Amino acid sequence: MVNRTVVFDVLIVAMVQNVRHPFPTVDVPDHAHYTIGSVILAVGITGMVGNFLVMYAFCKSRSLRTPANMFIINLAVTDFLMCVTQTPIFFTTSLHKRWIFGEKGCELYAFCGALFGICSMITLMIIAVDRYFVITRPLASIGVMSRKRALLILSAAWVYSMGWSLPPFFGWSAYVPEGLLTSCSWDYMTFSPSVRAYTMLLFTFVFFIPLFVIMYCYFFIFRAIRDTNRAVGKINGEGGPRDSIKKMNQMKNEWKMAKIALIVILLYVISWSPYSCVALTAFAGYADMLTPYMNSVPAVIAKASAIHNPIIYAITHPKYRSAIAKYIPCLGVLLCVPRRDRFSSSSFMSTRRSTLTSQSSETSNLHRAGKTRLSSVSDSESGWTDTEADLSSVSSRPASRQVSSDIRKDLSDFKHTSSLRLNVKSRDSSIFDRTSAQSLAEPILNRTCTYISVSESLQEVLYLTSLIKSFPAHSALLDI
Repeated sequence: MVNRTVVFDVLIVAMVQNVRHPFPTVDVPDHAHYTIGSVILAVGITGMVGNFLVMYAFCKSRSLRTPANMFIINLAVTDFLMCVTQTPIFFTTSLHKRWIFGEKGCELYAFCGALFGICSMITLMIIAVDRYFVITRPLASIGVMSRKRALLILSAAWVYSMGWSLPPFFGWSAYVPEGLLTSCSWDYMTFSPSVRAYTMLLFTFVFFIPLFVIMYCYFFIFRAIRDTNRAVGKINGEGGPRDSIKKMNQMKNEWKMAKIALIVILLYVISWSPYSCVALTAFAGYADMLTPYMNSVPAVIAKASAIHNPIIYAITHPKYRSAIAKYIPCLGVLLCVPRRDRFSSSSFMSTRRSTLTSQSSETSNLHRAGKTRLSSVSDSESGWTDTEADLSSVSSRPASRQVSSDIRKDLSDFKHTSSLRLNVKSRDSSIFDRTSAQSLAEPILNRTCTYISVSESLQEVLYLTSLIKSFPAHSALLDI
């Protein structure tokens, strides 16, 4: 009788445990759960702080609110939401060594991870495409990207991400626990036609195609940089020790840009390729080879992308650092922002912007197309570093002054001659006088138009040279 009572009590305890914990556990040492929980907590806190600083600087600084920077802020938003929705839950379940939030909680957790992760990857592709067009086709892209158009592109990115995150709710694949069973993701382990089809399409349109686009864009960006450096070298002339120094600097810049592109691509691959390898291994029918550790580590690595994205694309850029140091002074020393930039960055950039605008306005008053092109430099300057803007203004000064002085000289001759001719003639012959003045003005105007076309060509090269380094991802790692 006593034995039956003991057995009955054991069965009752087991049933209660199964009701309270419907999800199974994995037989691994406790320190494995605690280690992964600690890592994910560190990743989450760092990612939340870094991305919050980017969003805060964007909201406080008006100069950062450009269409191109809207893509950067969207990347920060997706990474911030990824950390907020994933870190606390993952850390809590790691402490309990099992999933404790039920089936609906698992689905919601996995949906948020998929939505924000996919949107982050698509945003990286959008940033690469935007920089590809601006750097390789600078004149054609002037005025194309507005805030409204940027919002439409970002809205399409969110809809695209939502379209790939919702199917598991409707029976195409499913959201289930993965790895050490302390986190959830889509079901890539089941060897069924529908699950395999979803897995293959997901990685094709969310990982492989964006990766190919990013590699394509940065390859041609690097080629445009190389060609522009060569064009600037030809304009500056050949020969002498200065030329050799310039060539060495050009080679250094090309190598730095190559490293930047390589780092961007490698970090993207490192972040998401583990998931791809695990999912494709299960897709090929070798799910038995995957251990719980092999399924859990890719989740941690993918979530770690929330750390390096704001570092590469925002925080290492001087304008973002200056804005953060201005509104959060205690972080100025931590971000290595010079003291003068913490208080005078806004006025300094405003003064430089007005200087560049005044320099370019000399030639723009005579040619409306030139006006549009040169004024766009001031609009796109929001992404320039201090050094780049100074170099751009200094390098464009000689050509602008030479062309402007010649134009003013010709126009003064034209006005003086026209006034003499018109004063000699009477009112009755005003029609013939205008004809004579126009015939006299033709060679001068032709010469003026020639100066304008030369000025435009020089400005195109100088504009492209300064624009190449005007983006956070390019100027952020120049000191590597």
